Amino acid sequence: MASGSDFALAVPSELESILRLKTVNYFITRRPWLDLYGVNVRPVAPFGSASRKPHVDPALIHRVLPDELLFEVFARTTPYDLGKASCVCRKWRYTIRNPAFWRNACLKGWQLSGAVENYKILQSKYDGSWRKMWLLRPRLRTDGLYASRNTYIRAGVAEWKITNPVHVVCYFRYLRFFPSGRFLYKNSSQKIKDVVKCMNFRSSKSDDSVFGGHYTLADDKVEAAVLYPGMRPTVLRIRMRLRGTTAGANNRMDLISLVTSGVNSSEASTSEEDILGVVEGWQDDETHNPDVPAVSHKRGMTSFVFVPFEEAEASVLNLPVEKMDYYVPG
Repeated sequence: MASGSDFALAVPSELESILRLKTVNYFITRRPWLDLYGVNVRPVAPFGSASRKPHVDPALIHRVLPDELLFEVFARTTPYDLGKASCVCRKWRYTIRNPAFWRNACLKGWQLSGAVENYKILQSKYDGSWRKMWLLRPRLRTDGLYASRNTYIRAGVAEWKITNPVHVVCYFRYLRFFPSGRFLYKNSSQKIKDVVKCMNFRSSKSDDSVFGGHYTLADDKVEAAVLYPGMRPTVLRIRMRLRGTTAGANNRMDLISLVTSGVNSSEASTSEEDILGVVEGWQDDETHNPDVPAVSHKRGMTSFVFVPFEEAEASVLNLPVEKMDYYVPG
C-alpha cells in the first residue's frame, strides 16, 4: 500500500505565494465600517419595520420654517448671537458652521484693512477658515461700550478740628468704537446705564461731554486720538492693548499710555477724523502750544471692560461706590 507521501503534489512557487496571501487576508480581517468614522450616516432599518418611515423632525420650528428662511435669519444675526444659537440643537450648529456667516462678519469687523488684505491674512494665518479668524484675530467690539472704572480719595472739610473726613470719588472712561474707524469718548461719573443712551453720533451732538475721534488697530495695539476744542485746544492720545478673557471675547483693553498735549490753531481746525493722522508721529512729551504742556498721566490707568448693550442695565458697574471695592477688571 502506498504511503501518504506518494500522493503529495508539488505546489509551484507562484501558487504557494497566492495561498499564503489568502491566509494573511484571513487573519487580517477588513473592517469597512472604520471608513465611516467622522461621517454622519443615518442607519437603515430592516424593510417593513416602522423605522423605515421618512424622518420627520420633532421640532415644530424645523417643520414650519424652511431651511432657506433659517439661513436668512442667521445671516442677519450678530456673530455672538450665532455662537449662542449653535448651542440650541445639532441642526442649528451645522447650519451656523457655514463659512458665509463668518466671512461677512470678518469683512465687516476688519473693513479698515480692506477685503484683499483680509483674504491674505486669512490664508497666511488662519488656514482659510473665517470662523477661526473671527475667534483668534484681535478686533474691537462694536456691540457695546468699553468702560474703565477709576477711583481716588479726596479730603473733605474738617469739622470742629476733630475729624478729617475723606471722600471716595468714582469716575469712568467710556469708549464706543465703530467699524468705520471712528469712536466716541466720554469721561464722566455717570453710570453705564445712563451713558449708553448718549453714546451715538446723533445724541453726542447735543452732549458737550461726548467727543469723537479716530482710531487704528494693528494686531492687538490700538491708537486713538481725541481733540478737546475750546480756548486752549487739547488733544488726548491713547495707546491701548487689546485682549480677552476667553478666545474671541476681546473684552479687555489695557491702557499703555495716556497723554494730553496742546495743539496750535491750524491743528485745532482739523476735523476729528483726521486728528490721529496729525499726532500719530508725535513724541510723548511733544506739544505745539506752550500754554498747554504735554502731560503723561500715570493715574486712572485701570483696564477697560467691555459691556454689551443688552447688559448695560444689569452691569455691576452700576453699583454704588461702597459696593464696588471688590471689583477687579481681570
